Amino acid sequence: MHGELPKQLWARTTTRRKRRVFIIGLIVIALVAALVYYFTGSTEQQQRTRGRFGGDSGPVPVLVAAAVKADVPVYLDGVGTTKALNTVTVRSQVDGKLIEVDFKEGQDVKRGDILARIDPTTFKAALDQAVAKKAQDQALLANAKNDLARYEQLAATNAINRQQADTQKSLVAQYTAQVDADQGAIENAQAMLAYTTIRAPLDGRTGIRQVDEGNIVHASDTTGVVVITQLKPISVFFNLPQQDISQVNAAFTKGPLSVDALRSDNDVVVDRGTLRVVDNQVDSTTGTVKLKAEFPNTELQLWPGQFVNVRLLIDTLKQVVVIPTGAVQRGPTGTFVYVVKEDNASTIRPITVQKQDENQTVVSKGLEPPERVVTTGFARLTDGAKVAISTGDGTPPAAGPVRQRQRGDRKRGDGNAQPSAPALPTPSAPPAAPQ
Repeated sequence: MHGELPKQLWARTTTRRKRRVFIIGLIVIALVAALVYYFTGSTEQQQRTRGRFGGDSGPVPVLVAAAVKADVPVYLDGVGTTKALNTVTVRSQVDGKLIEVDFKEGQDVKRGDILARIDPTTFKAALDQAVAKKAQDQALLANAKNDLARYEQLAATNAINRQQADTQKSLVAQYTAQVDADQGAIENAQAMLAYTTIRAPLDGRTGIRQVDEGNIVHASDTTGVVVITQLKPISVFFNLPQQDISQVNAAFTKGPLSVDALRSDNDVVVDRGTLRVVDNQVDSTTGTVKLKAEFPNTELQLWPGQFVNVRLLIDTLKQVVVIPTGAVQRGPTGTFVYVVKEDNASTIRPITVQKQDENQTVVSKGLEPPERVVTTGFARLTDGAKVAISTGDGTPPAAGPVRQRQRGDRKRGDGNAQPSAPALPTPSAPPAAPQ
């Protein structure tokens, strides 16, 4: 019994060794087959392999764009807050019961439109009393004037004492002043009666009603009846770093500056306005200056309290050379581009950059339209290398318009924040690249 156990253990160990040798043999065979296929495969496979590891595979595929000349506006970017040009809380100027509300919430109203009415009964009575009091005092004045005329005649013949005539003259002046006071009381009563009709003080849009019909309103109420907001035109306040103010002031002295309001999710212009005010001091806590622009807002694309991206036009570069920013490369000696010559050979060309943003670059020296520059495909590109211009359909690309830049990030709230490069918008479409 004890002799059979070692035999079983020995048989199991031998089986495991055979399996291990078999598996190792399969692995070795697979590796040998892979090496044989790699070194003895088809010519096409070898060419693809060499190309993958940097071997010579013919012209380098690239995308190109033609340099163009265009007028390029220069913008300063900021983030602004929209505010109503005027906001009025409409309050009652007299105390009384609100008997009528003549507006709907969110309604556009004009200056002078009736918004609400207060019970005018007591105010009409006060006006009637003032009118009656004036009539009474006018009668007394007329009688005093008649007496004065008689006394003057009698005093001239010494029939009465001159003092009596002078006293009557003073009485006439007293009644005259009383009649004038009565007229003032009438005008006051008329004004109080007019205040029972609440009218819109300006053109704008009503908000949510603050008081309902039937309530007693007072001139001392702070909530008022409704708030009217003027939406056309509308204001936008935005900040710029103090480093930009010298450019803004220099441009502002030459004439009105254009301001664009942009959507927050893209660069679509929702309205165009005019810069109205540059604040007279720098905020020392943020190192920025507040500016105010006014927009017509005819389509109500701007709303009070809304945050909008704004760009301020401060200059226009006339007929400058523009290329895509993706074509600009940087090396130890500075900026350069790969220029594609007529024989489709690339050459390195140093350039001087005047303005640059994320999408386009203004070149002041080094390029002349319609020279073509490489925008994509730099990995295998060298000076003098042949290129194959690709557009996806095998034809050379046409030079498209220079795209509008995206808004660059700009630090806010830091007195040492540096201004980002001014925005460069889309010029007119350039001519097609040479074939």
